[in-house]
Amino acid sequence: MDGRGDFWPVADVLGYLAGRWRVDRVVRDLVGGDEGRFEGGTAFSPLEGGGLLHLEAGTFVWQGVARPAERTLRFLPGSAPGTADVRFGDGRPFHDLDLSTGRHVADHPCAADLYRGEFTVRDADHWRTVWRVGGPAKDLLLTTDYARVG
Repeated sequence: MDGRGDFWPVADVLGYLAGRWRVDRVVRDLVGGDEGRFEGGTAFSPLEGGGLLHLEAGTFVWQGVARPAERTLRFLPGSAPGTADVRFGDGRPFHDLDLSTGRHVADHPCAADLYRGEFTVRDADHWRTVWRVGGPAKDLLLTTDYARVG
């Protein structure tokens, strides 16, 4: 993962994420060597009852083929003040998120695969996620940089 020690603490994850972000993601297949890229944007907008709805949309290019791509997540208030409980669009649990130190590591088992994500906040307008996905048929590294819009 990143390994940098200069993290920017965030007291309130939901307050920090609210708004629009430019998204730039690189997906590397660590076995085959292929590399893909997603470029687009995401909006974190208020959910009725608390939390944020995360809507991401853009274009994913893999092996020279460009396709539209999107995903929806729900960032709900976490078990401790300032944290979040991240869920898929259908409500299934994904991971927790606590950026009070500016860095957080989360695991998400998915069938035979394990997703391990590291979240790092660089400053008020930039943060990064690095997901390592390992399993019987996958060995991927997904690095996403977010930059606040506006």
